[in-house]
Amino acid sequence: MKATITVLPGDGIGPEVTGAAVAVLKDIAARFGHESLPDATLKTCESGDAILLGAVGGPKWSDPSAKVRPEQGLLRLRSHFGLFANLRPVKAYEVLSHHAPIRAELLQGVDILFIRELTGGIYFGERQEQGDGNSAWDTMIYSVAEVERVAEVAFKAAQQRKKHVTSVDKANVLASSRLWRRTVEQVAKRYPDVKLEHALVDSFAMQMIKTPNRYDVVVAENMFGDILTDESAVLAGSLGMLPSASLGSERFGVYEPIHGSAPDIAGKGIANPTGTILSAAMLLRHSLGLEAEAVAIETAVKSTLEAGARTTDISEPGLPGLGSVEYAERIRAALGAVSVR
Repeated sequence: MKATITVLPGDGIGPEVTGAAVAVLKDIAARFGHESLPDATLKTCESGDAILLGAVGGPKWSDPSAKVRPEQGLLRLRSHFGLFANLRPVKAYEVLSHHAPIRAELLQGVDILFIRELTGGIYFGERQEQGDGNSAWDTMIYSVAEVERVAEVAFKAAQQRKKHVTSVDKANVLASSRLWRRTVEQVAKRYPDVKLEHALVDSFAMQMIKTPNRYDVVVAENMFGDILTDESAVLAGSLGMLPSASLGSERFGVYEPIHGSAPDIAGKGIANPTGTILSAAMLLRHSLGLEAEAVAIETAVKSTLEAGARTTDISEPGLPGLGSVEYAERIRAALGAVSVR
């Protein structure tokens, strides 16, 4: 199979973690008989089958009121390609359970798929700062169609998992959340085999830490999903562990770790590339339909962690972690031991 993957390394640690993921993808191409990734920078993102993105942001854009910010480009990318559903899987690896800041027994069996609406809500609504600086406003707007399509993604995903959807909103206060809840309930009628429950965002934020293993698929609007998935990183032990996929109605998608550019450690070679490598696995699964290849990467990551390999952010207290390159090499070596059917 020949596929074109546009690689956007981004800022800060982006090039470091993306380089590790690209190396793993090249190994997959060689082992499974696919054509390798092109070396030259591709002309446009539109010409590709998917985008692998590192991270954006940095100290030069530290002023939140700056007219031009890297996040604007990211939002435009999602909007341009109609990428309305952000899939963020959160798994708690047993070998890292003692590293998480909550009790290990609470993490047993944690496997949550967050689905965050990505092109609506307060991030895309009208906003204004008054000239006198004394007031400002942002607008959270959702249409039935926007909620329906992301809810469909959630229920279809749940059918392949434990058949349980938790819809997160703030329907006791927000009008947009009341529309969200009504619409999700209408979509649920098309999936009688899937159980639906509603949760208020503030209550859910607590319950996710208190009883995380009771959740299966969680669907939320844009800002709530953004905040909750960063919070969920404590379940995995580190923000560097979590991947994501931004998808639309077609197979094209943007794949990236959920962490930022981490300028404080950029260039030190110690960033955790796991989230980016697992994002590459999601790319293979969702945009290219290569399930066996995706599973091979996920299996290699799991066995590498079980063998004791750690980057600094997930290393044992008092012990140095592996550098990004060495850690990625361990995963590549583990990948070589995964059977190819």
